[in-house]
Amino acid sequence: MNNISLRRALLALPLCLAAAMAQAGKDRPPPLPEEEITLERLTPPDGNRLYVTDFVFNHMADGRMHVVDGSAARFLGMVMTGFGALTTVSPDGKAIYVATTYYPRLYRGQRSDVVEIHDAATLELKAEIDIPAKRAQAVSYRSMLVPSADGRFLYVQNATPATSVTVVDLRSKKFVAEIPTPGCWSIQGWDKGYRFSTICGDGTLLTVTLDDVGQAVGRERSQRFFDPDKDPIYVHPEMLGEDRYFVSYYGNAYKVTLSGDKPAFAAPWSLLDARDRKANWRPGGMAVTAMHRASGTLYVNMHDKGEEGSHKNPSKEIWAYDVASQKRVARIPSNGAISLVASQGAEPLLYGLNVEKGEIVARKIQKGYPLARTISGIGETPLFLEVR
Repeated sequence: MNNISLRRALLALPLCLAAAMAQAGKDRPPPLPEEEITLERLTPPDGNRLYVTDFVFNHMADGRMHVVDGSAARFLGMVMTGFGALTTVSPDGKAIYVATTYYPRLYRGQRSDVVEIHDAATLELKAEIDIPAKRAQAVSYRSMLVPSADGRFLYVQNATPATSVTVVDLRSKKFVAEIPTPGCWSIQGWDKGYRFSTICGDGTLLTVTLDDVGQAVGRERSQRFFDPDKDPIYVHPEMLGEDRYFVSYYGNAYKVTLSGDKPAFAAPWSLLDARDRKANWRPGGMAVTAMHRASGTLYVNMHDKGEEGSHKNPSKEIWAYDVASQKRVARIPSNGAISLVASQGAEPLLYGLNVEKGEIVARKIQKGYPLARTISGIGETPLFLEVR
């Protein structure tokens, strides 16, 4: 091609491109309508909505809570919970509370502790309350973050390692007090008034009474009700009215009644018979117990061949006890659960959480405890579940 032909070809190129683009425009489909971002509300809870706390141990700054419909085995949503959060749900089921920690460099820098309040219907963050940078960076046992019975205050377990309790006024959304509780751990809320008790290292309870603005106005130490050297107890109880049922590492049940002027204690009773003791059956796991309140049935994660240090082992079976008669009424197969909860509705279910599989097995609370469903793929290292 000579220079004249090349110049003619280059001059014609824009016209060819324009024609091609025009033809392409005719063949192009019409643009999609613009998306409108909306907020979807969760299906109303039916008594089987599960809140699963996942500590994601391989990247703990990125914790989360998974929200699951236990009846339909359907994943509903997720709440991000920061570093090693403590979590719970309000007494009326309308709010999710998260006490957590943030660092500007993920794992270092100026520590910031907050209480976050999420709408349980949309999972939206509705409020954030600054609290002292002292809250316990611990796994979220049920007695680490506790609302008052009327939902006015939120009690947060602290550890620096000195122990104390932060009091948050949920009405004014402010931190209002820090209450020292030296040598005592966990928060056991009372059903009436602004009171909580805490388990002390000498086997007693310290009970703190608050006034209407969240300040401590009374402190009273109880008698010793268990021997922490010979029979230590798990700090999260199951509630039946004003009674609290604690189980011990060695298989005893302790009933504590939080009512009146001061706690009352019943004589402990054993979960084990002679054959059980010979096989070294013991409770084990994280949230090792659950209570079905209508029937007064206490469920306990149990494993055989127990020994010193096996108190967090997953369960081989789940044992059911009638608390009125203090008798075992069922032995239920377990999926290696470490945590249990029981729903309280018209068709109640017993849920067992396996951390290694991220699996929840639901059984009907009826004769034989038939399998209802299995929910798989829940999180990375889920440790606790709560039901509403």
